[in-house]
Amino acid sequence: MQLKPQDFLVALKLVAWGDQRWTYARLAQELGISVSEAHACIKRGLQAGLLLQNYAVIPPSLASDIDSVMGAQEPAGIYRMTRKRARPAGAAGEFAASDNAVRPHAHHLAEFALHGAKYAFPGVRLPLAVGVPTSHSAPAFAGMFAPGSTDFVWPHPNGAVRGVGVEPLHPSVPFAANQDAKLYEMLALFDALRVGKARERGMALERLQALIDPAAPRPEKGPVYG
Repeated sequence: MQLKPQDFLVALKLVAWGDQRWTYARLAQELGISVSEAHACIKRGLQAGLLLQNYAVIPPSLASDIDSVMGAQEPAGIYRMTRKRARPAGAAGEFAASDNAVRPHAHHLAEFALHGAKYAFPGVRLPLAVGVPTSHSAPAFAGMFAPGSTDFVWPHPNGAVRGVGVEPLHPSVPFAANQDAKLYEMLALFDALRVGKARERGMALERLQALIDPAAPRPEKGPVYG
C-alpha cells in the first residue's frame, strides 16, 4: 500500500471538520475528488494509521472489512448505526463521541505531517506565476513576516497574487482551500515546511502541531538559524 497525496489531504480535511458529521459525497465535493476516490483515501488512511475507525458507529461487518464500505451504496445521510455514546477522547486508541465512521489519529497524523510528509510529498518550486497564496503568503499569516518577503502561490487561473509557484500537494488543493479556511491554513503551513526558510518552518511546526494534535505537549523553543 502506497500513501497518496490525496490521502493526506483527506486526513487534514477531517481535522478541519472536527466533530462535524459528514458524508463521503460531501467529502468528495469539498475536495474536488470523486466519491470512489474519497472511499479509497479513507481506506489507505486507515491502513497507514493516519485515521481510526469509530467502532461504536460502524456495523461489525464494516468494522472488520472496510472494503465492504467501498462497495456499498452511500446512504442519503450518514453512517450512523447506533445512538450509543462513545467514550470521550483521550489516549491514543480511544474514540471520540462521533457519528462518523472514521476520525483522524491525531498523534500519528501530526507526527507524519511534521516530520514525514514533506519527504513523501516534497515541495517543487515552479516559475513565477499568478495564483493562490500559500506558505507564509497565505491570508492566515498576514502581518507575521516583513513586507518584501518572497510570495509563494499555487498557480491558478483565478489567482490574484503573483509569486514563486509551488506545486500543490494535489491538483485540487486550490479549490479545496477555497472551501475551508482551516484546511487552507493547514495546507499553507505544510507548504511552509516544504519550501519555507528556517523561521517559517519553525512557525509552521508549532502551529500545525497545535491544529492537528492540540493535546500534545508543546516543545521547548530554541534558537532559529537561517
